[in-house]
Amino acid sequence: MKIAILGAGALGCAMGGALAQGGNDVVLINRNAAHVEAIRARGLRIRHAAGECRVVVRAETDCSTLGPAELVIVLVKSFHTQQAIRAAAPLIGRDTVVLSLQNGLGHEDILAEAVGRDRVIAGKTYVGSVMLAPGHIISGSEGKETLIGELDGTDSPRIRRIADTFNAAGLRTTVSPHIVGTMWDKLFINVATGAVSGITGLTYGPLYGIPEIEATALAAVQEAMEVARASGVQVSLADPKAAWAKAAAGLPGDFKTSMLQSLEKGSVTEIDFINGAVVRWGRRCGVPTPVNATLVACIKGIERARLSH
Repeated sequence: MKIAILGAGALGCAMGGALAQGGNDVVLINRNAAHVEAIRARGLRIRHAAGECRVVVRAETDCSTLGPAELVIVLVKSFHTQQAIRAAAPLIGRDTVVLSLQNGLGHEDILAEAVGRDRVIAGKTYVGSVMLAPGHIISGSEGKETLIGELDGTDSPRIRRIADTFNAAGLRTTVSPHIVGTMWDKLFINVATGAVSGITGLTYGPLYGIPEIEATALAAVQEAMEVARASGVQVSLADPKAAWAKAAAGLPGDFKTSMLQSLEKGSVTEIDFINGAVVRWGRRCGVPTPVNATLVACIKGIERARLSH
C-alpha cells in the first residue's frame, strides 16, 4: 500500500517504519529539515525491545513533489491539522483515504471539511515512541493496540484492508464498529492526567500521590463521561477511576504527559482538543463542565505566560 505519514515525529516514524518494513511504499513527512536529512542520509534508526534496526524509507519536508497516496495517516499536532491537510493536497487522489490517529476530538471534522467526510476514517493508537535524535527513535509498538473504524460504524472493505496492512506489519490493529466511542475512551484517559500534569509540572510518580489532584482528575473525567452519555456515544469506560488507573498503567514514575512536554518546550498544547472538546460537546448537549473549563483556562494562562517569555 502507498502510505504517507503526515507529521512523522516519533510516533509517525514508529508506525511508518513498521509499515515500511512490512513491504509498503511509505513516505515520512515532517517539517523538521534536520530530522528528514538524517533519515535520508542514514535511514530511520529504530530502537525497540529486541535491539536496534535501520529502515530505508523516503522522507520529505513537504508534499509538493509527491503524488497521491492510497492512505494518508495524520499525526500532526491537533492545532496544525487544518494547515497540514491543506498543504497535503498533492497526496489526495480520487481514492485516497485519510486516517487521523491524533489525540483528542475534533480533527475528523477539520479533515472532513478539507477532503470530504467520505474519505475520512478515525482511530486511536496506544503505540508509544520517543525521539532520541533526528532520525533516531525508540518504538514501543510491541503488544500495543491500534483501533480504527469508519465514522458511521460500517464494516467496509477499505477499513479491513487497512487493518490487514497494519497487522501484517506487526502493528496490532482492530476494526471498531464504535470508533467514536473508542475515541471518547481515549479522551477520558487524556482528560485524567494531561491538564493536571501540565498545570502542576508533575510527572506521574508524584502526580499520583496527591489526593486533591486525583479528586480533580476524577471530577474532570466524570464530566466527560456525562457529556458522552448525554450525546448518545457508546463507550466502554464507565468509571472515572478506571480511566485514572489506565492512564498510568505500565508507565514509569518519571513519565511526562505530552501536555507537560509541550509546556516545558514553550509551545502551544492540544488542550482545545482534549478538555476543550469536553467543554464544547457539553455546551451542545446542555451538560455543565466547570472542572474541564477551569482546567482549560489554567492551561491557556500557562501557555500565554510561557510564550510571552
